[in-house]
Amino acid sequence: MDQEKNKKTQDGPVLANTGADCASCPVHHAANLKKLGVDMENWDFVVALAGNPNTGKSTVFNALTGLRQHTGNWPGKTVTRAEGGFDYADNRYKLVDLPGTYSLLATSLDEEIARDFILFAQPDVTIVVVDASRLERNLNLVLQVLEITNRVVICLNLMDEADRHKMTVDHRRLARDLGVPVVPTVARYNEGLEELLAAIREVAIGETHAKPYHVNYNNPKLDRAVTQLVAQIEEAFPDVPNARWVALRLLDGDERIIKAVEDGELGELSYTRDDLEGAGVNSVSQKSGFAQ
Repeated sequence: MDQEKNKKTQDGPVLANTGADCASCPVHHAANLKKLGVDMENWDFVVALAGNPNTGKSTVFNALTGLRQHTGNWPGKTVTRAEGGFDYADNRYKLVDLPGTYSLLATSLDEEIARDFILFAQPDVTIVVVDASRLERNLNLVLQVLEITNRVVICLNLMDEADRHKMTVDHRRLARDLGVPVVPTVARYNEGLEELLAAIREVAIGETHAKPYHVNYNNPKLDRAVTQLVAQIEEAFPDVPNARWVALRLLDGDERIIKAVEDGELGELSYTRDDLEGAGVNSVSQKSGFAQ
């Protein structure tokens, strides 16, 4: 289903007073970032790291965790899984580096894994890393993530490349238009890391109340169909975290979602913190039953 932007939300995210402008507050200094590698037996928040390939996503992962990737494969798959952790402002964060994808429409194994984790594992924060010099191409994934969750931080990476091409990106306007925090960074030089950490923390603890942009399809028939399907999905599968997104995928003919509904598996695809801690986040995609 093609997404076309027909209407923009005017209200941006509501930021608490402890935002990145409070540069003198100790909580906003990267010195408070304790790199913990993969020692995350007891964490406070789970953070997903998503993005297109070649946006510097792995560099962001390394900057936050201090790892040069602790990698393995998703169970039974050839797709690489990387995870790590960090401690910041008295909270512990588990960071899961999702496969680099251009969309979440599940046309490839990478897309299935990323989609399943964001939707069904319900991470406390999803960071979407985008290339500031190729922003239009990257916004497709951003809009799809915003359809699933409002707990999002946009990492506007490679700002130096945008500058080199004499491009100006107004990150404040972008944050207003998307309705979620947008943080400009040059991750390979650790530029913007303090502001990124602050934004992650504020979303995780609920100090940022996002009002994410949702695509307006301008189609009354589609709206009615979505409304009817949402009611049926919520009745049949009350634990599904985002019935509207599931309805849109059903109407788009997503075979894996259709099969999950037909087989009655959709109600089993929500994850608690105990699920993640007991089975390990590397088991999430396998448990979902989609990425087969």
